[in-house]
Amino acid sequence: MALSDEPAACGPEEEAEDETLAFGAALEAFGESAETRALLGRLREVHGGGAEREVALERFREWMMNLLLDIVQDQTSPASLVHLAFKFLYIITKVRGYKTFLRLFPHEVADVEPVLDLVTIQNPKDHEAWETRYMLLLWLSVTCLIPFDFSRLDGNLLTQPGQARMSIMDRILQIAESYLIVSDKARDAAAVLVSRFITRPDVKQSKMAEFLDWSLCNLARSSFQTMQGVITMDGTLQALAQIFKHGKREDCLPYAATVLRCLDGCRLPESNQTLLRKLGVKLVQRLGLTFLKPKVAAWRYQRGCRSLAANLQLLTQGQSEQKPLILTEDDDEDDDVPEGVERVIEQLLVGLKDKDTVVRWSAAKGIGRMAGRLPRALADDVVGSVLDCFSFQETDKAWHGGCLALAELGRRGLLLPSRLVDVVAVILKALTYDEKRGACSVGTNVRDAACYVCWAFARAYEPQELKPFVTAISSALVIAAVFDRDINCRRAASAAFQENVGRQGTFPHGIDILTTADYFAVGNRSNCFLVIRGLGGQLMRQAVCVLIEKLSLSKMPFRGDTVIDGWQWLINDTLRHLHLISSHSRQQMKDAAVSALAALCSEYYMKEPGEADPAIQEELITQYLAELRNPEEMTRCGFSLALGALPGFLLKGRLQQVLTGLRAVTHTSPEDVSFAESRRDGLKAIARICQTVGVKAGAPDEAVCGENVSQIYCALLGCMDDYTTDSRGDVGTWVRKAAMTSLMDLTLLLARSQPELIEAHTCERIMCCVAQQASEKIDRFRAHAASVFLTLLHFDSPPIPHVPHRGELEKLFPRSDVASVNWSAPSQAFPRITQLLGLPTYRYHVLLGLVVSLGGLTESTIRHSTQSLFEYMKGIQSDPQALGSFSGTLLQIFEDNLLNERVSVPLLKTLDHVLTHGCFDIFTTEEDHPFAVKLLALCKKEIKNSKDIQKLLSGIAVFCGMVQFPGDVRRQALLQLCLLLCHRFPLIRKTTASQVYETLLTYSDVVGADVLDEVVTVLSDTAWDAELAVVREQRNRLCDLLGVPRPQLVPQPGAC
Repeated sequence: MALSDEPAACGPEEEAEDETLAFGAALEAFGESAETRALLGRLREVHGGGAEREVALERFREWMMNLLLDIVQDQTSPASLVHLAFKFLYIITKVRGYKTFLRLFPHEVADVEPVLDLVTIQNPKDHEAWETRYMLLLWLSVTCLIPFDFSRLDGNLLTQPGQARMSIMDRILQIAESYLIVSDKARDAAAVLVSRFITRPDVKQSKMAEFLDWSLCNLARSSFQTMQGVITMDGTLQALAQIFKHGKREDCLPYAATVLRCLDGCRLPESNQTLLRKLGVKLVQRLGLTFLKPKVAAWRYQRGCRSLAANLQLLTQGQSEQKPLILTEDDDEDDDVPEGVERVIEQLLVGLKDKDTVVRWSAAKGIGRMAGRLPRALADDVVGSVLDCFSFQETDKAWHGGCLALAELGRRGLLLPSRLVDVVAVILKALTYDEKRGACSVGTNVRDAACYVCWAFARAYEPQELKPFVTAISSALVIAAVFDRDINCRRAASAAFQENVGRQGTFPHGIDILTTADYFAVGNRSNCFLVIRGLGGQLMRQAVCVLIEKLSLSKMPFRGDTVIDGWQWLINDTLRHLHLISSHSRQQMKDAAVSALAALCSEYYMKEPGEADPAIQEELITQYLAELRNPEEMTRCGFSLALGALPGFLLKGRLQQVLTGLRAVTHTSPEDVSFAESRRDGLKAIARICQTVGVKAGAPDEAVCGENVSQIYCALLGCMDDYTTDSRGDVGTWVRKAAMTSLMDLTLLLARSQPELIEAHTCERIMCCVAQQASEKIDRFRAHAASVFLTLLHFDSPPIPHVPHRGELEKLFPRSDVASVNWSAPSQAFPRITQLLGLPTYRYHVLLGLVVSLGGLTESTIRHSTQSLFEYMKGIQSDPQALGSFSGTLLQIFEDNLLNERVSVPLLKTLDHVLTHGCFDIFTTEEDHPFAVKLLALCKKEIKNSKDIQKLLSGIAVFCGMVQFPGDVRRQALLQLCLLLCHRFPLIRKTTASQVYETLLTYSDVVGADVLDEVVTVLSDTAWDAELAVVREQRNRLCDLLGVPRPQLVPQPGAC
């Protein structure tokens, strides 16, 4: 006789608690499995020794259960060891709950009587072994699921004449009833046992009515005003709730009305025991679900697309999967609703107003489950009754319970769109609910639950259903996320807002707001009130700045009016507090304030045509120059751009002073080395001022002229070497880009008016610096540099004077190719830029940029820059003079950038590439070639006492490549490699040995044939990551074989 698989009274929309037994849990990897397995395996020894240890488990495996159950099932295990095993079993079950583990217990027919015997011999009054009883009752409950009649296990019940042995069925029921009234946790397991046992097909016929009578009598006799009464009622209510949950509707229905009447008589809502009231609500909803037939309401609202990814895709395409909602009448609309249903719903509505959250939550779930089985008209009446909770005559408890119920109804599709007008109205009130109670206030739970409703609605409804309410809901959620005093409410509002942005896609500025006011950002109160609060303030400031600009451009008659002072104060205050503006809005705010300042000054600060009011000029220039020394970087940025935006008449007579202040901003000093953004904006301001004042001979305080142009160029060119890096990366890129743009603008300005101010050495330095940037590794930056370079080269109104190698450059970069070449693509940029290596003026700077690119991290940049360099070097192999010039330039770069990590490490990688590919093979024919001698000396200086792993690894490769040069260079290179074989870092020792091994096999003439086998054997067989004392002995042996002196130990730390 198999247990029936027919659906129970709980219905299809219930939580899938029973599925846990069928499907189990996905067990994750347990990192400490080996250690734990060993500990459990030694449990007998540990128990004998008296040592106990609590092991905190987060993940588990089936083998853990099996090891412990082996101890339990072993007949020779002492009782204390069995109790300890069950204690560990209990600890394991606490990790994921007992339901996950029920399937892991043995539950064959042969297990029923042994487990039953183990339970029988337990002492319910032994408070030290309650874990054993708890686990045994759970084990017994899973054995009750065997698909065989229990009577088959009884055999002959007459053991002796006149004496009858108790049947297994009676024994299990007796044990279950006895443990339902105990005071420990075994009571909970007994309730589980009862639900599994009583609902069996062979048991329900003979024992269900008997057990229910026993339970109802217990309830009637017990009082929640005594401790024993509370315990008895707790166990009985748990058992009844489990039975009506797992039992079939046709089996439970005959008893439902009787149980409901008895429950009414218990007056549980009057109890001060939270658990009893919760169990009462839980049992009531189970009884209500038993009264109603299991079904899915045909009238419920169904959202067509439940996948977030699919939903967003449909939104981007302007489509929606949801078809028009067609409400149909239920097939059984005319069916009579059982009498007990109204009483059940009434009690659930009362439960929504309970003083404890767990009771209200259980009642809300009950309302949702019941409404799903009611006809549409009656379900709508239930919604109306829930909305009655949102009266200001009701307490915060009723508001909270009402919110939970609305969320459940919406989540299940039982809140039809026609009700949204009423529902959204009360939810908006709930989002701001706050009621004064003496010296404090209540309402946090209401606001939190209201956010949950908004979250649930985002998942439940199509965007077009909520579209009429988007403005109200989004505004309320933003206000709650930023201004609510409780952190949980702020986070709940942020989460609800995020869910609506993702699921609905109709919230205005949704992504922008989430970027600033996300779940974590709103968790900090000061961040909310001082930073995120700027969402409104910064938008208003920006709007007012735009208004000031437009009013000034409209020439409003406010000259001399005090309103101008107010406008000026607002602009200054905005520029002074840019660091308080959110980063993604800061640039817009800065631009708006600077534009407003320019328009304001042009309209209201001119005393006579071309003449400024002296008092205003003095105050403004002095104040702005002082702000350039502000310790806040953003303040420097704002006032630098403000000076750059001033009209020419305000700069007249003060130009030198302003340029001096801005040059100080662009200068890098130790205390403000990280202020890359202020240096960038200082450069932009200098370039803009030059455009504003123009070029005029002999007027250094009014315009650009011969007296100040060299100082301006010096400041701009000095910033071309800004390679500052921080956590954001190469922030110096911003400075170099602004410097290139400013150099181009100034040079073009001078070329149009007074080209004689452009000196030859200045033009050469500009073109060389820009060419270097055009050969570096950042794609978009390289493209900008190439654009500047070609603009200067091809400018012809008139042409820029003193451009080095102009004729060759125009052949290499014809005007016809400018538009067709993508300089941000390494495959197109590097083959062209490497052609500049043939021009002596550009060789140093272009090679410097290529070196950085070759040692970069981007695969495409490395590949194409390397290929281009090799192609160039291949073309000069037959020209010793060109090759000598190239090698000299390479060494000069190395010498100039010694210990400069940005250049030296990529340079070592570049040297490895060119040596490995035989680019300097022509030098190997000469013993101790000057190139090799100087390169060896520079490499030794570079890696001396270095702890940089990447630099050391690159140095090893270079030394191995230098072994191909004959003479003393080879011996010195081998000596350096031998030193590295005893480096303090094992990785360096192992890498050195490996690369020396490969080098000796590649260059066969380095070591004599008579010792080569022995050398490679030592290199390959020695454990170079062993202790230095062992390694040093083998290293010295290699020195002897290679013919180099043994290194001597010196007292300096780090020397090997």
